[in-house]
Amino acid sequence: MSDAAALTADLSSTATYREIIQQPDVWRETARIVGAQRPTLDDFLAPLLRREDLRVVLTGAGTSAFIGQIAAPSLGARLGRRVEAVATTDLVSHPGAYLPQDVPTLLVSFARSGDSPESTAATELADRFLGEVSHLIITCNPEGALNRAHKARPGSFVLLMPERSHDDGFAMTSSFTSMLLAVLLAFRGDDDVSVDALAGAAEQLLAQRTRIAALADCVPQRLVYLGGGPLAGLAREAALKTLELTAGRVVAYHDSSLGFRHGPKAVLNAHSLAVVFRSADPYSGAYDEDIVEELRGTLGRSRVLTVSVGQAGGPQSASASADWTLAGLEALDDAYLAVVYIVFAQLFALYCSAALGLTPDNPFPRGDVNRVVKGVTIHPLIDAPAPDCAAERRP
Repeated sequence: MSDAAALTADLSSTATYREIIQQPDVWRETARIVGAQRPTLDDFLAPLLRREDLRVVLTGAGTSAFIGQIAAPSLGARLGRRVEAVATTDLVSHPGAYLPQDVPTLLVSFARSGDSPESTAATELADRFLGEVSHLIITCNPEGALNRAHKARPGSFVLLMPERSHDDGFAMTSSFTSMLLAVLLAFRGDDDVSVDALAGAAEQLLAQRTRIAALADCVPQRLVYLGGGPLAGLAREAALKTLELTAGRVVAYHDSSLGFRHGPKAVLNAHSLAVVFRSADPYSGAYDEDIVEELRGTLGRSRVLTVSVGQAGGPQSASASADWTLAGLEALDDAYLAVVYIVFAQLFALYCSAALGLTPDNPFPRGDVNRVVKGVTIHPLIDAPAPDCAAERRP
C-alpha cells in the first residue's frame, strides 16, 4: 500500500473524512429539502423581493460568513437587488456602521450550530436598529438557539439543512457546502443548476483523493489560495480549512487573483504552494490564468495548482499533473462552482493534518480554538436607537 493510500485508510474512521466524503449525497438531500419547501419559501421571499428598496444582508461568523462572500455577487447580479455580505462579528461589534439606514432589510443568517453568541445577537440588533426586517435562517442544528428563536416567529423563515450536515468534526465541511447550495437554490431556483451535476463533479474529485493525499507527502510551509469574484470568498474558506486542520502549522493565505500582486505576494517563499480557483467565465478566467503563469514562473510549474472546469477528455496543459479539471460544470456561475471546488481544499487540509501527526477531528486538544466559539461577551448597547414602529411604513 502506498503512503497516500495508507494515509487515506488511517483517516477513514474520522468524522471529518466521513463528512467530506458524504457531501454529494448531502447536496442531493439539501436540494430535496429546498424543493419541498419551495411554495412556502416563495410565499415568504416574493413579497420582499418585489420591493425595490429592499436590502439583503448575508451574515454569519467564520466559515458561515464566507458563504455570504461567495453568494452575494451572484445573488446581487441575478436579483438586481442590493445584496451584501456582512459578518456577524462585524455587525455585532459595530451595528451602527452596518445598519446605518432604516431601510427594509432581509437578514439571511448562516449557522452550523446556531449557538455562537454572535448568531442570535446579530438578529436581535437588526430588530432593534431596523423598523422593517425579516429573517431567513439557514442552519444545520434544529436544537440551536438560532432555530429556537425563529422557527415559530412571524417574519422569519427557517431552512433546516440535512441532519448529517451538522458536522461532528471540528471544521465545517458538509455544513458549509449545504448552506451555500441552499441559499443559491432558495433565491435562484433549480433551473440554473443540476445538483446531480455538482454531485457528480465532486465525486470526480473524491475518486482522486489518493492523488490529493500524495500532495501531502511534502506539506508546504506556506499555502496560498487565490480566486476572483465569488471565488475570492472561496479562497478565504480554503485557507481557513488549512489553518484549522493543521492547527496553524501551515501558514495559509488567501487573496483575489488580481489583488495578490499588490503586496500580499510577499508571503511567497521557496517552500510555498499556490492553488488558483479558475473562473468558468472566459473573461474573468483570463485574469486567473495570468496569475497562474506568473506564479509558475516564480515557484515552478509543479508548485502552482489549479482547480477548474473543462470538457472531459479535452486537451491537457503542459502542467496536467498540477491541473484539476472537472467536467460537466462549464455553464455554471462561479458561486455554484465554489460548492464543488472546496472539496479539493477540504481533502488537502485533511491530509496535511494527518501528515503532521494531528487529529483532524480535534486539532486543538487543549481547547485553544473551539468547534463552537467560546469566550464571547455580548455587551449591552449604550443609547441604542430603537425603530419607530408606529411610523408610517413605506408602500
